[in-house]
Amino acid sequence: MAAISAGLEDVVAATTALSDVDGERGELIIGGFPVGELAAEATFEETTWLLWHGELPSRQMLDGFRATLAAARALPESTQGLLRECAHRRIDTMDALRIGAGTISLEGDSPHAIIARLPTIVAAYWRMRQGREPLAPRPDLDHAANYLYMLSGTVPDAERVRGLETYLNTVIDHGLNASTFTARVIVSTGSDLVSAVVGAIGALKGPLHGGAPGPALNMVFEIGDAARAEPVLRAKIERGEKLMGFGHRVYKVRDPRADVLAAAAERMFTRAGDMTLYRLARIVEGTALRLLEEYKPGRRLQTNVEFYTALLLHGLELDVELFTPTFAISRVSGWIAHALEQQRANRIIRPQSVYSGPRHRTWMPVSQR
Repeated sequence: MAAISAGLEDVVAATTALSDVDGERGELIIGGFPVGELAAEATFEETTWLLWHGELPSRQMLDGFRATLAAARALPESTQGLLRECAHRRIDTMDALRIGAGTISLEGDSPHAIIARLPTIVAAYWRMRQGREPLAPRPDLDHAANYLYMLSGTVPDAERVRGLETYLNTVIDHGLNASTFTARVIVSTGSDLVSAVVGAIGALKGPLHGGAPGPALNMVFEIGDAARAEPVLRAKIERGEKLMGFGHRVYKVRDPRADVLAAAAERMFTRAGDMTLYRLARIVEGTALRLLEEYKPGRRLQTNVEFYTALLLHGLELDVELFTPTFAISRVSGWIAHALEQQRANRIIRPQSVYSGPRHRTWMPVSQR
């Protein structure tokens, strides 16, 4: 009998030049750069170009890329009508994103259009859900700034844009995870980019992949005061509850993305002039790590990306329901990069399975069953 790897764990299915995840050392390399160096400095457009082309763009290339994305942001009336129907039915934002993303095929499957329109879909749907009219994208704003503008109607300041861009760069790619693998499987059949992205959105929607940044923030709010951190967390562990924002399937030490987003959150909250929530989160984090080591020694349950994702996105005044769609707005650049990489040296992804069902059955007509 062939060896079986449940969930394809430890199976190497592809080579990639896009990102490298080292869980034992707590390192993430994106396009050759340590995530901490790239995420805090690059614009989202620069990081996307890096993944798609293998090198950082020149000023002329970057300006052209920005202009191309800006020209592709607007949604056709048919997409807006579909989103209105979704809003009328009050469906989940990730479902609306999946439905809206499929309509990009109406005008082809350009990777630029996919990247450009996902933020417009999310922002338009979110405003419709609130009973407000969607805002047209502004060509004078870059990708991250335009997303915040389309959500709120206010042009964001530089610190808010930097905070969002750092987040988008941090989560843009992360090895052969479930949604990325889904995208590669779909394009390996010869299918199109829109189909690959829609499939990847469906995979990301699952809570085992999309994560739980919302509950991680809720835990901080539940504690509310630094003096309550230890008794509340100790009670959760003793009840067998999972502490949200801690532990990762891949990282056996601290998730490097957590450090990047912690620094981004600290900068943003400092500039905003209110460090109360940030300080509480740091106390909760420190207490949680100490108690996890006490109760579960050797498990190496460290802070993961969800903990500071929640803090940063909350600081940007995003509703919890927007956390995973905002993740998708970033990760779509990585999905497309993997799809293009798969297409360049394609072989259909077709693993085997081991049959475990019955044999030697005899057919019996329905009248005799």
